[in-house]
Amino acid sequence: MRREGGRDVWYVEATTDKLAAGRKELRDAIAEFVRAARGNDLVDAGKAERWLEKLERGLTLREGWPKYLVRLAKGALEVKYQSTNPGSIEREARRLEAMGLEEGRHFTVKKPEEGGKGYVSIRSEGLAYAAWLSVHGSGDQQELAADFVDLILERARKRGGAVYKKALEVVERGKQWAP
Repeated sequence: MRREGGRDVWYVEATTDKLAAGRKELRDAIAEFVRAARGNDLVDAGKAERWLEKLERGLTLREGWPKYLVRLAKGALEVKYQSTNPGSIEREARRLEAMGLEEGRHFTVKKPEEGGKGYVSIRSEGLAYAAWLSVHGSGDQQELAADFVDLILERARKRGGAVYKKALEVVERGKQWAP
C-alpha cells in the first residue's frame, strides 16, 4: 500500500493469485468490480475473463510458501519463483540455502531491476538434491527440504501429464542418489 504525494489518495496493489487465495466473500466482491470495469471498457475483456476465472475457482497457496512456477521448457523441468519484490527474491534464496542448496550450483538468482521481475530458478539437480535432503538430511534442513519437494510435486500435479511425470522422475532420482 502506498500514499500518493500529500493527497489523501491511497493505492493498494495485489496480485490476482493473492486475491484468488482470499476468502470467497472477498473474491466475489472483487469479481463484481472486475465485471463492472469490463462492462465499462475500463479493462481488456480477455484479461478480465482470466481474472474472473481465477477469482471464481479460487487458489490454494501453501502457507508460508510463495507460488512456484513448475513447467516444461523445451522438455526440461523448470522450477521458478518470480517477483518484482527484491525482498521476496532474497527470502527465497536464503530459504533454499537454509535447506542446503547452493546458489550457482543448485539454483540461480536474478534480482528485479527497475520495476521488472526477478527470479529464483531451481535447477533439476537442485530439486534432486532437495529430494535427497528430504530423506537423508537432518532436523530443520530435512523438514524444509521435504516441504519444498512436496510443494513442487503438488504444483506439478496441478499442471498434470508430462510436467508431473518429469518432476516425479527428478524427485525419485534424487531420493535414491548415493553421494
